[in-house]
Amino acid sequence: MPRTPTIVRTLPALRRATEGLRAKKNTVALVPTMGALHEGHVSLVRLAKRRAAKVIVSIFVNPTQFSPTEDFSSYPRTWNADIAKLADAAADLVWNPSAETMYPAGFATRILTEGPATAGLEDRFRPHFFGGVATVVAKLFTQCRPDIALFGEKDFQQLRVIAQMARDLDLGVKVIGAPTIRERDGLAMSSRNVYLFPEHRAIAPRLFGTMKETATRLRAGDDLAAALAQGREQISAAGFALDYFEARHAQTLAPLQSLKDGPVRLLAAATIGNTRLIDNIAV
Repeated sequence: MPRTPTIVRTLPALRRATEGLRAKKNTVALVPTMGALHEGHVSLVRLAKRRAAKVIVSIFVNPTQFSPTEDFSSYPRTWNADIAKLADAAADLVWNPSAETMYPAGFATRILTEGPATAGLEDRFRPHFFGGVATVVAKLFTQCRPDIALFGEKDFQQLRVIAQMARDLDLGVKVIGAPTIRERDGLAMSSRNVYLFPEHRAIAPRLFGTMKETATRLRAGDDLAAALAQGREQISAAGFALDYFEARHAQTLAPLQSLKDGPVRLLAAATIGNTRLIDNIAV
């Protein structure tokens, strides 16, 4: 029977536990999550186990990255199932702080993000988001003091923002991106997929399907602007409300005029029904 990971909820307990993990100079990996774990999260834990001797998984639904109109109160919370998955994946420690622990009375510090956080992608539609993400992840890094931290590439702009922050602030954490884990029909795994009604779930994979088709056209030499325009038309025709479908430099997220401008990443965000999906693919 898998061993249940140690669960800590206070900072003194976390400090004692991390000191224990670091005994014999063990390397420590952190996998930050908001819970509602799926196979994508589990794949990060398994990768972390290959890269470090000990693995911490944080479970904290961060209120500062939600706007008042977003789904903080209804965000899926599946604690018992999460712990069972982490036991199967052999995580060593779960850090599950309260909001009061992370943001105590009088908390007055925020991280201002620029660079990839102001690329005109997610930040254009969720201007509050990356400041909240950067602040909570910086706190998690300083609390857990990991050697490495793993994030999925599905949230590609977020990955770039966090990697930039860790470098800029000399946090001593190597940020590692891991490939997106998908359902058999191509839909990127996400905790929010539970919001999809059956009719919308049937349509949802078309977002990634269109991205793959566009990437194939671009690799074959099609014009960038024309390929993107065709992709946008296909996504909208499938029934999505499209926020963006862009080709960006894979490192800086700067806009591109040509495939010759650097490594290319296609990024998209679109809503089907009441569920907003984001995805990306390398060209």
